[in-house]
Amino acid sequence: MTRLAGKVVVITGGGTGIGRAIAVAFAQDGARVVVAGRRREKLEEAIALLKQLGGEGLAAECDVTKAADTERLVKTAEDRFGKVDVLVNNAGVLSVSTVETISEADWDRLMATNVKGPFLMSRAVLPAMRRAGGGSIVNIASVLGIVGIRDRAAYCASKGGVVLLTKAMALDHAQDKIRVNCVCPSIVESEMTQNLFTESEAGRRARESRLATIPVGRFGKPEDVAGIVVFLASDASSWMTGTVIPVDGGVTAS
Repeated sequence: MTRLAGKVVVITGGGTGIGRAIAVAFAQDGARVVVAGRRREKLEEAIALLKQLGGEGLAAECDVTKAADTERLVKTAEDRFGKVDVLVNNAGVLSVSTVETISEADWDRLMATNVKGPFLMSRAVLPAMRRAGGGSIVNIASVLGIVGIRDRAAYCASKGGVVLLTKAMALDHAQDKIRVNCVCPSIVESEMTQNLFTESEAGRRARESRLATIPVGRFGKPEDVAGIVVFLASDASSWMTGTVIPVDGGVTAS
């Protein structure tokens, strides 16, 4: 399939997990991919994988919490490929905590990555998308931006912010032919979540308890998220903006 042939895509947090799966899916669908993140070695690994699959990509170091980095990333993409059509705001961090157990510094760090990051990246890319005649921004939030669970207060707050940022931006930029949509995964087997459950008996019970909350009976895979992101970036979703789509194994069905 080449639904994205000729498209230039920037993916933050693209070196591992969901971000890497999204990069692979875009490359397989014909897009040229700029994979951004803070760890050069992971970015290079992702680009090597894209090349093995016949795709074209570029690794770019970027800290999404810094405006100068986000602006440089967009300039790098335009300089290399001539335009930017799609931005995937995927970079994020997790905190297992309540408002009493998280420190102020960790709260600020989480909000800077999960909320400020998409804000800065979107602000940086909007002029480039206007120059390209339009575009698609896909924000990766979480099912915990829609519903709450225990011990995730800061994370829920940050991802809820991304959900409403998506809706507001969709209204603000529709006249620019820039669509903004949001994907909300439930728990996905990835580098971010691999330490949630220890190898102990208590860890096994915690894993089984969490799994029992997912009607389809399994945790997600990065590829489960990648497919819907490609759809939202493609012309197949050209009449969709401001949507918030759970990809959650049925968690939010009840």
